[in-house]
Amino acid sequence: MCPLTDIVFLMQFSIHADGGARGNPGPSGAGAVVRDALGNIVASVSEFLGHQTNNFAEYEAIILAFTKLMEIVPKAEHATTSVIVKLDSELIVKQVNKEYKVKNPVLKKQYAKLLQGISAFGDVSFTHVPRAQNKDADALANEAMDRGS
Repeated sequence: MCPLTDIVFLMQFSIHADGGARGNPGPSGAGAVVRDALGNIVASVSEFLGHQTNNFAEYEAIILAFTKLMEIVPKAEHATTSVIVKLDSELIVKQVNKEYKVKNPVLKKQYAKLLQGISAFGDVSFTHVPRAQNKDADALANEAMDRGS
């Protein structure tokens, strides 16, 4: 048995993120929900992004969620914080998991911005979920687009 001083307590969060564009490119929005380990919503994001593509909006939703998470988690605990990001965009998941290359110049900038934002955190993983399991984030992205159009 380990002495109590050897136990490291990890903070755990999940992020459901979604982005969309009407017209692609067109009026776009980003939405995300951040939950703690018990499933309680601790933050949400719903932001109109102007005229963008849906893939830009998908990345921006994740970036905005991590910005919120940085505000919630004390800086001293970033390195021991575990985050699972759930998206219904298979393309973005495969890009951040390095299964696909990011070729689009605009998305390369978003990708780099995302990597910078997640680098402070301990264990970060990305997984694809069906659209039906991403309804909260989708609703927030659509609300953002409704406000902006």
